[in-house]
Amino acid sequence: MRNYFSAPAARATRFFGAGLCLILLAGCGKEKAPQQVSGGNPAQGQRLMAQYQCTACHAIPEVPGPAGNAGPSLEQFGRSSYIAGGIPNTPDNLTRWLDNPQALKPGSAMPDLGVSPDEARHMAAYLMTLR
Repeated sequence: MRNYFSAPAARATRFFGAGLCLILLAGCGKEKAPQQVSGGNPAQGQRLMAQYQCTACHAIPEVPGPAGNAGPSLEQFGRSSYIAGGIPNTPDNLTRWLDNPQALKPGSAMPDLGVSPDEARHMAAYLMTLR
């Protein structure tokens, strides 16, 4: 069988392949930092999640309550791409969702809990830390 690659070309191909693998591996294992919610305080948001009894429907780390299962677990919510299965998970969208879920997704099972926009911002800040 004839070798169509010259020795320099074969070395260059191997070198390129190895370099490509190193570049791809460089991103492995690195986790994106949580998105910051402007004006939000995660510790206050965690307290508000308990105050509004969000654990009645959701399992939420470090929030006291019954760890409900009517809604999805929020254990790694900060990694989620979407809110309620179709709303991009951004700090602004999450704040608006917590403030008035029915405005973003009419008919959603998520009730309007009557949180203020400031409270929603703090709650969003906490949820974004869950990774």
